[in-house]
Amino acid sequence: MRVLIAEDERRLADAIARGLRREGMAVDLAPDGSDALVKARVVRYDVLVLDRDLPGVHGDDVCRAVRDEQPETGILMLTAASALEDLVQGLSLGADDYLPKPFRFAELVARIHALARRATPSRPPVLSHGDLELDPARRTLTRAGQPIELARKEFAVLETLMGADGATVSAEELLERVWDEHTDPFTNVVRMTIMTLRRKLGDPPVVETVIGVGYRLM
Repeated sequence: MRVLIAEDERRLADAIARGLRREGMAVDLAPDGSDALVKARVVRYDVLVLDRDLPGVHGDDVCRAVRDEQPETGILMLTAASALEDLVQGLSLGADDYLPKPFRFAELVARIHALARRATPSRPPVLSHGDLELDPARRTLTRAGQPIELARKEFAVLETLMGADGATVSAEELLERVWDEHTDPFTNVVRMTIMTLRRKLGDPPVVETVIGVGYRLM
């Protein structure tokens, strides 16, 4: 899952990013509204965590633009205000959800997962393929009923492949969905992650390489 955090309080933004990365998400940061718009127009984000009172371009204007241009992106608006009229106004701008500060991190994570599921309504909360079952919210994976421990990026790659429902996913798309903007686009990190994922999943093999195209589940 790829998440953009548009928040000008740097310590808060960094803390949220660290926590979400521990949850296996790919996270980019935008310190102001202008940067948030630039990034949202370049990368397809699953969820935008948007502080309403951004400098530069106001969060309300960011919300309107992203809703118009990237309707599939879930928008979670953050604000220091908790009054009902602020909630109503935030949702009327196009936000999908609204979370007043201060908030519990576990609630933020739960709402991000809910928005990501809402963006792809055909996707069930628990993904299955053959004898594999993957629960993104609980971060659990089983094969034939036996639990398998995966590193964060391995889990995210498998989640992306299982979410594709048998379609081929290119290495470039995996890099975009699982890693963040600081990753070298010429790295072989995708291939290495696929190798370790195959080893941990065991036999019979699950992940197939489509030469010159990408990867899919067999």
